[in-house]
Amino acid sequence: MADVEDLPQLRAILTDASGDTPLANRFRALFSLKSLGKAGINEAIDIIGEAFKDDSALLKHELAYVLGQTKNLYAVPTLQNVLKDVHEDPMVRHEAAEALGAIGDKGSLDMLKEYFEKDPLEIIRQTCELAIARIEWEHSKLSQVEVLEESHFSSIDPAPPLPYENSSVDQLQKVLVDQSVPLFERYRAMFRLRDLGTAESVDALITGLDDPSALFRHEIAYVFGQLCDPRSVNALVKVLQNESEGGMVRHEAAEALGSIATDDVMPVLQKFLQDKERVVRESAVVALDMYEYEKSEEMEYVSVPSASTVTV
Repeated sequence: MADVEDLPQLRAILTDASGDTPLANRFRALFSLKSLGKAGINEAIDIIGEAFKDDSALLKHELAYVLGQTKNLYAVPTLQNVLKDVHEDPMVRHEAAEALGAIGDKGSLDMLKEYFEKDPLEIIRQTCELAIARIEWEHSKLSQVEVLEESHFSSIDPAPPLPYENSSVDQLQKVLVDQSVPLFERYRAMFRLRDLGTAESVDALITGLDDPSALFRHEIAYVFGQLCDPRSVNALVKVLQNESEGGMVRHEAAEALGSIATDDVMPVLQKFLQDKERVVRESAVVALDMYEYEKSEEMEYVSVPSASTVTV
């Protein structure tokens, strides 16, 4: 785990001060910053904010994700500026909006409602819809009275899992794919299925990959990366190989495969190191580094790797 003394080195790595830092090293530096305790968290957030000057949408989207996971109000202005920047990659803006929801800042509600109502991009409108619902849920009486089963996953998700009494996979799957149900509730069903972690729940989640919403499909792929269940590999490979699928969805499928790290995953990921979409190429790089981590004896995905890292 990193400490305050490591901040100058981590800044140099994350912001690519040398100009030739491998992307996987930069990701590991980012998660090292995320692991800092309270003593250095504000400076870590400042360093992460500096890295938004980069031209990699993949890296910047991960920066926004990490800021949301800090649940620190100090990160809010940076995230608001990213969301407001209409010239920024939509995947990055989406992650900034989701991160504002994760932080739970009521002061961001007006901005999120503005972009929910007026942004021309569905991915932004849907993300803002989720972030608004999450903030309102977090500050409601419902969040205090609902009995949520303790999750094995430490992430702050776009929506909390449905309460523990919702354990019927069939019923959860119906909510998951029902287009008439509010998106927030469908996400809650998704994360409840994740927490169940059974073969049946994985099969139910796979049906979510046919959803008309790219945002929804990308979240399903993200969940499979958390579950690390080999039963999802074939479905994820199909997504990754589909060149008509959006880069945001394909990138999430690639990283999920890196986390699952079965023996058949590496040759698949290696094929996409030369993909025509940069976000997919870079995701293959990061996924292969995650694959190596999963196969190693390292305790956390935070330490800066050696020069053997895969590069684009």
